[in-house]
Amino acid sequence: MKTLTDQLAQYASYHRDRRNIATHFVGIPMIVLSLAILLSRPQWHIAALPFGASPALALFFFATLYYIVLDIALGLVMAVFSAACLAVGAELAQTSTGIWAGSGAALFVVGWAFQFIGHAAYEHRKPAFADDLIGLVIGPLFVLAEILFGFGWRRALRESVERKASALRERQHGRHQAV
Repeated sequence: MKTLTDQLAQYASYHRDRRNIATHFVGIPMIVLSLAILLSRPQWHIAALPFGASPALALFFFATLYYIVLDIALGLVMAVFSAACLAVGAELAQTSTGIWAGSGAALFVVGWAFQFIGHAAYEHRKPAFADDLIGLVIGPLFVLAEILFGFGWRRALRESVERKASALRERQHGRHQAV
């Protein structure tokens, strides 16, 4: 299994332009919240749980477990964000189908629009998940790490990610020029 540094560097190699990263700060949380909303139906009520179980709960549980395996601190912060998204999703799942589906779909479409605009307008490169689907799971963790790096959190990790991302980008760029 790849390390946290490897995963973040791989993702970062597709995200070198700060304006593109800024679009991800908006788009990725919108997509994550949309998934929590859209996958909050159906809900099953299990006596042992104080909340309803749903496809969203399963998705977020396994994603958070993966994040914790990669890094306990980041995983726990993602768990808090995930819990908030799940709470919003569960609440909206109780509303009319129009409100539930409309809010989830709108967030999903607008979030992806931000993603693709960032890549087309600023990065001039396809998104990371186009080459490796794990990028869909790493994206939210990358955004969180970038926010925390901005506050000076774990400078050594940031520097290591930046070095590896630059090396990966150079290798990818060289491979594309050779074709």
